Amino acid sequence: MYRAPLEDMRFLIDEVLRVGDTLGGLPRFEELGVGEDLTAALLDEGGKLAGEVIGPLRRVGDLHPARCEEQKVIISPGYGEAIQQLAQGGWFGISADADFGGQGLPELYGTAASEMWNGADMAFALAPFLSSGAALAISSHGNDALKATYLEKLHTGEWTGTMNLTESGAGSDLGVMKTRAIPKDDHYLITGQKIYITWGDHDAVDNIVHLVLAKLPDAPEGSSGISLFLVPKFLVNADGSLGERNDVYPVSTEHKLGIHGSPTCVMAFGDNGGAIGYLVGEENRGLTCMFTMMNEARLKVGLQGLGASEGAYQQALAYAKERVQGGVPIIQHPDVKRMLLTMKALNEAMRALAYSEAVTMDLAHYGPEADQAASQARIDLMIPVIKGWMTEVGVELTSLGVQVHGGMGYVEETGAAQYLRDVRITPIYEGTNGIQAADLVGRKLGRDGGSTMGAVLDMIRDDAKAYVEAGGELATVGNALGDAVALQAVSTETVIQMLASNPEASRAAAFDYMMQTGYLFGAWQLARGANVARLAIQDGSDNQFYAKKIATAAFYAQSILPRCEGFAGAVANAAGALQDYPVGWL
Repeated sequence: MYRAPLEDMRFLIDEVLRVGDTLGGLPRFEELGVGEDLTAALLDEGGKLAGEVIGPLRRVGDLHPARCEEQKVIISPGYGEAIQQLAQGGWFGISADADFGGQGLPELYGTAASEMWNGADMAFALAPFLSSGAALAISSHGNDALKATYLEKLHTGEWTGTMNLTESGAGSDLGVMKTRAIPKDDHYLITGQKIYITWGDHDAVDNIVHLVLAKLPDAPEGSSGISLFLVPKFLVNADGSLGERNDVYPVSTEHKLGIHGSPTCVMAFGDNGGAIGYLVGEENRGLTCMFTMMNEARLKVGLQGLGASEGAYQQALAYAKERVQGGVPIIQHPDVKRMLLTMKALNEAMRALAYSEAVTMDLAHYGPEADQAASQARIDLMIPVIKGWMTEVGVELTSLGVQVHGGMGYVEETGAAQYLRDVRITPIYEGTNGIQAADLVGRKLGRDGGSTMGAVLDMIRDDAKAYVEAGGELATVGNALGDAVALQAVSTETVIQMLASNPEASRAAAFDYMMQTGYLFGAWQLARGANVARLAIQDGSDNQFYAKKIATAAFYAQSILPRCEGFAGAVANAAGALQDYPVGWL
């Protein structure tokens, strides 16, 4: 059974709140009493909900998938009740605007909650995940009427939200979409069909708010001619009550490799004359609006990689302690120990990176005004790394979870394979990891010549020197970190030169550069935690947790961080054999 890793989560949150007073210095959070007591209460309650209510649904959803019958989706047993419990606890809008029904807490707490839901059951966690993204897009770009009508219902979990982008034949290339919007009076009539719509229909709540990309009749060609529309399942009357059913229905649910409990729908808009929709933002500016939602979604997808990996680790660890082979539990076998420690170290590195950058996201919105631009540039840099690297690692670690089980991992009854099947979608949706890598290189490095990356590397370099000076195991970590940041600086300069002289080579180098970056950033955050643990021990703490943090960081530095060298070599040679190889020879 999944149990939220509360000790490590509390350690990370408390340090963020304490060191540098990064959030405590913001009046918005001081008024809410953000601190250790709130952290403990939130994690304890969230952990219970994740372990006792959501976790048991993981296998239920896998064995009893959502299905579509007569233009209606029937969700997996128990999911509806769990969604209602989540809503009643205020979890849907934990980091949302308190003026519109949210809790108004830092994104850091929303990040922790999202990890718990995904660790318990990734298919279920997609419902609140999509709803918070839809609400964010409306909050950022909707007019006052849309905000007044829909935001509070989304933040409280009374209604849920979806994101409708993809069409058959128009995956990442949104410019060729066929869905159309015709102006009529104070609204638009939407016609078309969308595919891969997560939680596109269900009866767990009274209404569903669809955000739909479509083109106006006179729209420019390509992606510059896309607009965003809000299309409710049920129309809303002037007094806030629900009116007639809108012309939007599920056609079918996809039969997928994993996340069976999540209804992934084909949605039809306007088969009976046109679905009523309302413009969000400006005409032909829909992608700008949708990317507000997608950026948050990409951070949350990275957390899916972490959540699934943590669940897989817990199950593999429990099995390794019980399974006896050669007269001893297999956890004592060196190769099994290697796999488990790899899972543990990477999970903690991913968690530390995600939580640290959740703070950056808050600072970009609520920090000192003079620093907001730099914080926004940093979170923009981090999002493709968090989404891309953490989901690639998620696939690796859930596969290791199967391997620890041996043959029993390949047998569905153990549940080990489900983690791998579920997480396999994460490198694909919300922009494939190839797109994330291209975004990191082409947009984030390209737009400022690598200055934001350089600022982060300077911080890592300074920390590495301090750890070397600290001595002991931390010196080992510091030396490895220093070597890795030097490699990263070289790779960054190589990619920037490619952008100027050979853009195709920069795209060929992008994935390896993203992975090198992720392993470095993970090591950096793990080392920062180890340093905090060192100071706690020096102050007299005998809590074994601190010794574990230092030992885990040392393992990562010795056994995982060297992967950076391999990725650096691939980046350096991206303009060679890979680029020269004829496509026709494949």
